[in-house]
Amino acid sequence: MPKIIKQTLLLNVTFYLSLFALSCSDKSATSNDALILASSTYPTHTNITATTFWVGELADSSNGFIANDVSAWDSKWEEHYGGLDDPNNRIGYFPASFTPKENPFYFALPYDDFNNAGIRKQSAFTTVFWASEKNWGQNESMCKNVWIQIIKGDKVAFAQWEDVGPFETDDAQYVFGSEQPLNQINNAGLDLSPAVRDYLGLTGLDIVSWQFVKFENILDGPWKNIITTSQIQ
Repeated sequence: MPKIIKQTLLLNVTFYLSLFALSCSDKSATSNDALILASSTYPTHTNITATTFWVGELADSSNGFIANDVSAWDSKWEEHYGGLDDPNNRIGYFPASFTPKENPFYFALPYDDFNNAGIRKQSAFTTVFWASEKNWGQNESMCKNVWIQIIKGDKVAFAQWEDVGPFETDDAQYVFGSEQPLNQINNAGLDLSPAVRDYLGLTGLDIVSWQFVKFENILDGPWKNIITTSQIQ
């Protein structure tokens, strides 16, 4: 084969090998920029409709005429939080008028380990994933303050469980199972605070995924600045 043809073939092969290497390099960079989630052995709930709610929210038709100055576990929730968690007037992830005393990254799921009489449900000991991990005090909820990660697109936020809803209070097959939410009013299965809404860029009724996460696996972020530790009161 003439020398000039050999050189041409060698140049062509080198060129295409370079393109291939560049392509592999681009894919690697993309994978390095992929969404990082906290490690968790709990199941992930996907395609869940999420709404926004807030401490101090007034009762009206949009929330089933349920006021949020109290929560399922705190009869003075608004007072203990520090005031109205105004969803419209914000400075960063805080309400504009004060610094919260409790974590502004909070959520509600439709399950309560206590019944309406304030007595723990016996079923909670076999329903709640972590029920056997410790001895629970008489006024200590298995659910309050527990963490989840919420995924929306390429973003993930973390929040603490501070109320029960939307609209249901004993939907264990959804919260601790694989069923879709029982709620048929707006099909929502998760209420999220204004801070979570803003971090994830949510707009109203949004589709998200969520998963329970142990505290030691929570990624760093603004949800760690103020952590709620109070129990039933």
